[in-house]
Amino acid sequence: MNITLGKIVGVFGVRGWVKVYSETRPREQIFKYSPWFIEINGSVTEIDVLDGRSQGKGLIARLKGYSDSNAAKQLIGAEITIPQQMLPAAGIDEYYWSQLIGLSVVNIQGIELGHVDSLFETGANDVLVVKGDKERLIPFTEYAVLEIDLDSGKITVDWDEDF
Repeated sequence: MNITLGKIVGVFGVRGWVKVYSETRPREQIFKYSPWFIEINGSVTEIDVLDGRSQGKGLIARLKGYSDSNAAKQLIGAEITIPQQMLPAAGIDEYYWSQLIGLSVVNIQGIELGHVDSLFETGANDVLVVKGDKERLIPFTEYAVLEIDLDSGKITVDWDEDF
């Protein structure tokens, strides 16, 4: 399974550098992974990252085989992925968001609330977006999320079904 790290959103200069939107935290972490797997015209291509850095408020990267802006333009809009095995192992009680998406969410009364559709960050904590009979936003805190069992595909939460 491939994990999305970001997206190529533009070109930078005339030497083939690309502008990168990163979903990693910190965002510069995206440059620690190489090669990138990029979908171009329906096929996935493996491309080595030669260089990458912050530039103004964004990120830019130089990719092997792309030495001018015309060649780099074909990459705009492409997702940047890597195989899940390239990620370092998560620590104890740590999870990658990609591991949580799709898990069923059950409250302590045994009522299934739905499945994790996505997550997002707030200033205080991350939030699980759970879709079932309705959409629920459940804070990813030790008070609300009681247990995560990746083997059974289930998250147990202390959350009222009416919320």
